[in-house]
Amino acid sequence: MKLKLLTVAFLSVSIFSACSADLTKDDNARLQPKKMESKFQQNVSINYLLYLPKNYNTGEKFPFMLFLHGAGERGNDLEMLKKHGPPRLIAEGKDFPFIIVSPQCPPGIRWKTNTLIALIDEIIKNYNVDEDRIYVTGLSMGGYGTWKLANEIPERLAAVIPICGWGDPWTICEIGDLPVWAFHGEKDNVVPVQRSKDLVDALKRCNANVNFTIYPDAEHDSWTKTYDNPQIYEWLLKQNKSNRKKLNGNWF
Repeated sequence: MKLKLLTVAFLSVSIFSACSADLTKDDNARLQPKKMESKFQQNVSINYLLYLPKNYNTGEKFPFMLFLHGAGERGNDLEMLKKHGPPRLIAEGKDFPFIIVSPQCPPGIRWKTNTLIALIDEIIKNYNVDEDRIYVTGLSMGGYGTWKLANEIPERLAAVIPICGWGDPWTICEIGDLPVWAFHGEKDNVVPVQRSKDLVDALKRCNANVNFTIYPDAEHDSWTKTYDNPQIYEWLLKQNKSNRKKLNGNWF
């Protein structure tokens, strides 16, 4: 009796093993490794303010700054962009040695990098842009957009200045040696300063080129003091993509 039970059990195991082997073989035959290569095209549209330096018509190429506003300036009224940052300073009469483009994010969404990249391409196509000196800066939601754009096209940018923004510390080292100067208010209760600290700490661990300024008494508005500081523009103008590439030999 015992022998018969053992024989049945042995046969059951054998049949199950054979079936499992057949199923595995069939599954492997159905799962074939493939690779897709294609082009993805999308129609995009965005409104923006354009500033050209006083001596723009000399024919020389100029550095290009992309300024990204915060969530409060989203909409369909470009006048709203003159509240903060370079557009405010220009409206007040300040001159800059940059071509400055200030797009307006549509209502209800955050910055989309595909649209911003298309805008950069459009400006390069139509104006005298020095492609070795393309800079991105932004505040709050624009700081987020700055970090995100740096993450996606670091090889095209010369430097970025994200202010009270946030991003993904897990992927931020993909920016390589792209120069970063980040700013944040210690008492920010809208976007906690830790959001910038996490990114800066991650960059320091991968020996990236990062500077970080914290204003001890500032709340969310850490951008007014930053954009009023002429040192940030002097720092930007010293950053040149080609010189960095020659020194390092590669981006990552």
